[in-house]
Amino acid sequence: MSVPLLRLEGVTVTFDGVAVLDGIDLDVRDGEFVALVGPSGCGKTTLLNVCSGWLPPSAGNVHRPGRLRMVFQQDGLFPWLTVAENILLGLRQVPDRGQRRQRADALLDLIGLREFAGTYPHQLSGGMRQRVELARALAGETPLLLMDEPFSSLDYLARLKMRWELARILRQQPRTVILVTHDIEEAAQLADRVLVLSERPARVSDEVVLDMPRPRDPTHPTVVNAVHRILSVLGLEATVDRGTALTPTVATAPGRDT
Repeated sequence: MSVPLLRLEGVTVTFDGVAVLDGIDLDVRDGEFVALVGPSGCGKTTLLNVCSGWLPPSAGNVHRPGRLRMVFQQDGLFPWLTVAENILLGLRQVPDRGQRRQRADALLDLIGLREFAGTYPHQLSGGMRQRVELARALAGETPLLLMDEPFSSLDYLARLKMRWELARILRQQPRTVILVTHDIEEAAQLADRVLVLSERPARVSDEVVLDMPRPRDPTHPTVVNAVHRILSVLGLEATVDRGTALTPTVATAPGRDT
């Protein structure tokens, strides 16, 4: 069996004596797509920051690749730079200017925005900006991509489109992905494994494995069953409306975790 690309062993995080994560164990293997879901404020973003190395654990061990990239809830594009210039920032490690330009053009083709190369971020839709953010993250060819609620600011139809776009992009530019999301349907549609975290201090309450190609149709029985199982673990009931996501009958407003 191959060595995990990322490994967390007994990771605990406390802030001012308050426990946020409690003994998290996690192995993520090369090429996997793992989603983290759980109640608002349970520590999902904290766990992602531990994975990234930005936050050292209070206890436990983290083994990660030397390089990784993150995609955030609010896109981090520089508004004074064009689409192409933002992507070129992700290619700073390529010494040859001509190669950087060629790779930027290839990424623009990959996300379908070649004709917007000279456009500024404020001139793009939210979904287009997120595609540029993905292209910049993929530009570095790092093995691990960490994503913190990347589509939460988009409406439901735009999120659906971005899920298919992300799956398409990952087929052409494979990466190992850890996704934090409040959207349980999104997790079931995209991930190979969904880890369900408990209330703070967060522990892994359940692991849902989806052994089928991604992304999946949100109405596929495997996805629907996974969503119901996750909601059950979280102690919530789901209602299904035609054309909308499965939504808890009792829910807190989406937002960044602790």
